[in-house]
Amino acid sequence: MLGLKATMAIIDNSGALLAECVNVLKRKTGHGMATVGDEIVVVVQKARPLSNDATLSANALKIRRGEVRRAVVVRTKKEVKRPDGRIIRFDDNAAVLINNKKELLGTRINGVVSADLRTKGWGKIASIAPKVI
Repeated sequence: MLGLKATMAIIDNSGALLAECVNVLKRKTGHGMATVGDEIVVVVQKARPLSNDATLSANALKIRRGEVRRAVVVRTKKEVKRPDGRIIRFDDNAAVLINNKKELLGTRINGVVSADLRTKGWGKIASIAPKVI
């Protein structure tokens, strides 16, 4: 469960490395806490430096430090209980950046994501990820 000021790793190739949660979107229960599959608003705290090649190409993503973006939570440190009784917990909090049309900003995902994304309508993220648990 992620709340306000929670930091998380960004595991896609959009250019952001670390982000901080500033708002949880459209969550009726949970009192402002986000779990796997929830959409949140983040501020980019750390980003990859832009190279000269990236500034010349028009289609390169230019994520900078301080930008406000939307993201989907893909891993949480807080354990989640599955309907079959298994309890899943990850080592860190992680998210993937999306745009306002709910499309992924990056083209790749680096790392493990939760299988609960498929049931919450984010099958695209689960299909791109190298491993789903």
